[in-house]
Amino acid sequence: MPTLGKLFPFVKPYLSRMVAAGLLVMIVAAINLALLRLAGTLWDVITVSHDAARMTQLIGAFLGLVLVQGLCSMGHSYLTAWVSQRIVADFRIHVFAHLQTLSVSFFARRRTGELLSRLMNDVTLMQSIATETPIDTAKQLVTFVGGIVFLLVMNWRLCLLILILLPLLVLVARFFGRKLKSLSTSIQDQTAALSTLTEEVISGIRIVKSFVQTDRETGRFSDQIERNLSLGMRRAGIMAVFIPVISLLTFSAAAAVLWYGGRQVIEGSVSPGDLFAFVLFAGILIGPFSSAARVFGQIREAQGATQRVFEILEARPDIHDTVTAYPIDRITGHLRMEQVGFAYDVRQPVLTECSFEAQPGQLIAIVGPTGAGKTTLINLIHRFYDPTEGRIMVDGIELRNITLNSWYRQVSLVPQETILFGGTILDNIRYGNPQADDESVHAASRAAHAHDFIVGLPDSYQTVVGEKGVNLSGGQRQRIAIARAILKNPRILLLDEATSSLDSESERLVQEALERLMTGRTTFVVAHRLTTIQRADRILVLNKGVLVETGTHHELMDRKGLYQYLYSLRLSELPL
Repeated sequence: MPTLGKLFPFVKPYLSRMVAAGLLVMIVAAINLALLRLAGTLWDVITVSHDAARMTQLIGAFLGLVLVQGLCSMGHSYLTAWVSQRIVADFRIHVFAHLQTLSVSFFARRRTGELLSRLMNDVTLMQSIATETPIDTAKQLVTFVGGIVFLLVMNWRLCLLILILLPLLVLVARFFGRKLKSLSTSIQDQTAALSTLTEEVISGIRIVKSFVQTDRETGRFSDQIERNLSLGMRRAGIMAVFIPVISLLTFSAAAAVLWYGGRQVIEGSVSPGDLFAFVLFAGILIGPFSSAARVFGQIREAQGATQRVFEILEARPDIHDTVTAYPIDRITGHLRMEQVGFAYDVRQPVLTECSFEAQPGQLIAIVGPTGAGKTTLINLIHRFYDPTEGRIMVDGIELRNITLNSWYRQVSLVPQETILFGGTILDNIRYGNPQADDESVHAASRAAHAHDFIVGLPDSYQTVVGEKGVNLSGGQRQRIAIARAILKNPRILLLDEATSSLDSESERLVQEALERLMTGRTTFVVAHRLTTIQRADRILVLNKGVLVETGTHHELMDRKGLYQYLYSLRLSELPL
């Protein structure tokens, strides 16, 4: 089971506690065996020798063993639960932390619901197999070995009747186990698909309602539920046959013991107490057999879940620090692209031989038709992706030679779709600089024209913004995002100037806040407003991934090329 072996590094820190829990549960199993043997002896004392004093002693010993067994059982139950929960918590944190190291391209290829399913549902499936199963296996091992030893000592012929069915049990378990593993993987895949569908509908509920598609989405959800149900029933059908077959085989052995042992009691070669104890031992051996079958099924299920989770853990970021990368301090903001090309798919280039230079403090406007490569250019500057050709230079240093974290501290992104996190307004603004004091937060808010509306809210800066800022207007969300960027104080600013959907007053306030944010910084703007384009120090005109024109507004208008054509179409009202 190489897949499950990958869990060992997460189990190792708690191995001593697991061993302690295992020892306690083995003591419980050993006491169980001793109690069964004691019950046989007690039966003979009551029914054959009629020794009241001896009976009292045996009952006292019986109660003493039960007390010790109870204490050990409490200890192993608590330890097992503690270790199990701790390992799963550590593992989830590890997976979540690893997810955040992966590149943007990883998340572009996967759906949110699928990743959530792997982080939550699949890890939960792995929980028992990592801790509870090994400890339970230790208990069943002691029960099985100890029981067999007792049975062999008491009557080896009767013992053989039980052991003869063991190979058949193994074959049955392997047969059903293969089916369960395949089915479990399918169930987890369908569960991930269901989570994805649910997440999409809930996050897009406004569109669903607006387009009157609630019935359609309910139908999609119902179809997915039916697929899950079908797989679940197939699994239930297999388990409905699996466990009874194992139980039938084990009870058949017990019936054979009763038949053969009963004849020996009648003949006088075995005492009633010994047969009573033997039957109890034979009965308790059903536990390890049934447990082995159940554990085998759990292992098969957990293998599928483990494989899905480790697909994430084994993924490596496309964008990472090179061996020659080093951290940088404050930069001037001088950026140069040299013959940069990029493609998400090698068969379809998105940018080709793009070259330009931005001096510190300049405003660079990026314009072009839809699909021209504007957002891709911003992503390359931020280093969410690396160029497939050419290079990007910052203050004379190739961007690949700068460590990611130190570069990201120099850059701030204000995207077209404002992203706010669950929590308060204060939390969201301070996201730009977690160490900032309240005075700095308030100063950033004033610069972003956000302070006045914030203090006017019932809870001021402690107002909860709701999921993705749903409790705030579009203009308010944008001004909070701008305040966050101001607090970060970056040298390079990346803007998708989305003000077209705002009312006139909100647009004015947001634009003034953007003007303050851009002051003294090298700024790249995917421009939507003619006023921003006209005053840009340089305009980059993209068309089908090619930088076809570059210059100031007046220079480009004089050339009467693509820029002049786009300008003539009144693109102040349309995305460029």
